[in-house]
Amino acid sequence: MPSIYLNKLNHEEISRRRTFGIISHPDAGKTTLTEKILLFGGAIKTAGAVKMNKISKTATSDFMEIEKQRGISVATSVMGFEYDGFKINILDTPGHKDFAEDTYRTLTAVDSVILVVDCVKGVEEQTRKLMEVCRMRHTPVIIFINKLDREGIDPYDLLHIIEKELNIHTRPLTWPIGMGAGFKGVYNLFTKHLLLFTPHITRLSDDNFAIDDLASPELDKRVGTDSANHLRKDIELIDSAYEPFDKDLYSEGYLAPVFFGSAINNFGVKELLDTFISIAPSPLPRLTDLREVKPEENEFTGFVFKIHANIDPKHRDRIAFCRIVSGRFERNKFFYHTRLDKKLRFSSPTAFMANEKSIVEEAFPGDVVGLYDTGNFKIGDTLTEGEKLSFQGIPSFSPEIFKELINKDPFKTKQLEKGVRQLSDEGVAQLFIRQPGNVKIIGTVGELQFEVIQFRLLHEYSASCTFQPLRYFKAFWFTSKDKAQINKFLSINAQHITFDKDDRPVFMAESEWHYKVTREVYPLLVFHNTSEYKG
Repeated sequence: MPSIYLNKLNHEEISRRRTFGIISHPDAGKTTLTEKILLFGGAIKTAGAVKMNKISKTATSDFMEIEKQRGISVATSVMGFEYDGFKINILDTPGHKDFAEDTYRTLTAVDSVILVVDCVKGVEEQTRKLMEVCRMRHTPVIIFINKLDREGIDPYDLLHIIEKELNIHTRPLTWPIGMGAGFKGVYNLFTKHLLLFTPHITRLSDDNFAIDDLASPELDKRVGTDSANHLRKDIELIDSAYEPFDKDLYSEGYLAPVFFGSAINNFGVKELLDTFISIAPSPLPRLTDLREVKPEENEFTGFVFKIHANIDPKHRDRIAFCRIVSGRFERNKFFYHTRLDKKLRFSSPTAFMANEKSIVEEAFPGDVVGLYDTGNFKIGDTLTEGEKLSFQGIPSFSPEIFKELINKDPFKTKQLEKGVRQLSDEGVAQLFIRQPGNVKIIGTVGELQFEVIQFRLLHEYSASCTFQPLRYFKAFWFTSKDKAQINKFLSINAQHITFDKDDRPVFMAESEWHYKVTREVYPLLVFHNTSEYKG
């Protein structure tokens, strides 16, 4: 293990970085919150403002054309900015369940998360699934309860639901005064400040008053006697029912501080951001197949958690998103690609502000850099300065829906081939080839992915296609120490065999019964429901 650690300057760079993901169920306000954090952080000047002061339906972090048209996030956006002496790296993730795999992979690249909950709808299906991944990794979680300007679930009931449904303890750090039409603001238990609600979508509110003593008549003056007395009772109950906020329990993923606000109205966001930078962890160690890598180590390491083609369709670029784990990344320096066993140099590494990119000379643990890629990278690849190791925990899932890709324009066959290969490398879907006939089968975890694939093939590669549903239960990779058994299996089951994009054979089971019978007939075969098996 390396014994040389970074100098004081690099230690300071590490300690001031905060890299986090924003997650939620669709329509909870996740992308809106992301944009408002950028607004308060000074990274953008107005939130969603376009000509004639109308509000754009396109958020800063939704840069793919289909996201603009559908109003949903389907790809992870990476945004970095400076705020109050800290370097903030936000990874805004897809909320739609059909793109959960991209979100799960992104969670491997963050050190903490902000979970957005809609106060009207409460805990939803996707919220539960995302929290399962966070608990599995002991990822620190801050909860932002959104849309307090609407009539929603009682705050006490909502906290009870969150604790029960998400299996995590909570501790309010702000508390709402009313809700919906009667929403007057929040009281910050962390800083002892009163924040009055002023609904405005494009401007920031500064109605912030220090009230150290809730018995002060100033509180009655600001919110009215009835609301003031209600708040006093609430705070007294909170202080008796909840343990004081414990930063260690938060850091270990057992306790989630809770904030209330309205992201669309820029309300409660600054309090969330200010508290976040003070309590959230700086870059954390990561496990590899050999050892744990600490961010303070001198030698560079990093891993690719996302690949995206055509961020700028005009330039047909393909970028690998690399999370830096240790050391210092430097432009034009050679780094070791452990899977390919060769050295690569990057002359134009980029930093991101949504769809805006800039060349970076250096980057530190916690940062995400974009590496222009000509086909060298796959999701999960590791870069080092020579040590042959691989970072672990990049999840992959077996497809649940299978459709045959039909080319509608034979003159665009090459464009279709290229597009499908690149989209499968990105992890948008999995590609299987069936012979004879070079039949292309697309496997996804949700129907919406087919719409995205069709849209992107047409608009980014000028390739027109449609899909024919197939009745497959699941795809299974398989291994065996008995080569004769594999050859026999391939020969007898040729009609059920496809090959993935890496030319590995895959068994396409037509039903659960079919899969069960096959396992009984071929007991020496080991079937895998993920392509990331250790073969």
